[in-house]
Amino acid sequence: MSGSLAPRSGLALILVAAAVLAGAALHAQEPRRPLDLATFPRTSLEITHRDASHAAHKYPFQVWVADTPARAEQGLMFVSDLPDTMGMVFPVDPPRVETMWMENTYIELDMLFIDSSGRVTKIIEHAEPMSRKTLSSDNAVAAVLELKGGAAGKLGLHTGDSVVWKKPTRTEGAAGPG
Repeated sequence: MSGSLAPRSGLALILVAAAVLAGAALHAQEPRRPLDLATFPRTSLEITHRDASHAAHKYPFQVWVADTPARAEQGLMFVSDLPDTMGMVFPVDPPRVETMWMENTYIELDMLFIDSSGRVTKIIEHAEPMSRKTLSSDNAVAAVLELKGGAAGKLGLHTGDSVVWKKPTRTEGAAGPG
């Protein structure tokens, strides 16, 4: 009789192990809950544009800082509206060729690729929402700035413009979309 119990016990163990593994696989496939933008640090950022007569035009923004891999991976995904004076900056350290995509991003964005001297080296306007197409800086950059789609054209921004921002301190912390 004990001989007939062993196969059943072994089968039971196999079934339990399969159920545990299936549960773990289902759990691993569950979509991760988006990070709350209120937990991202925020800072002020300013773009200086020089027009044809070399007059400087300064454009201030409040930006979220995607300063961790999880924040950078999420970016502005799941955002349904972005005020004209807000955006997100992605620091890139060390500088490198950076690629972005628009998966799960509901709104058009303009992407400004910024080199280590703070100069805009490339602008991608009206990046297509929900696209997995990779968008490349083509050259090494120290940051990528995302603004509401159409902002670059509306403000007359172009390569060579300068961008500065203050790195958030711990005491500044995070702030909501304000």
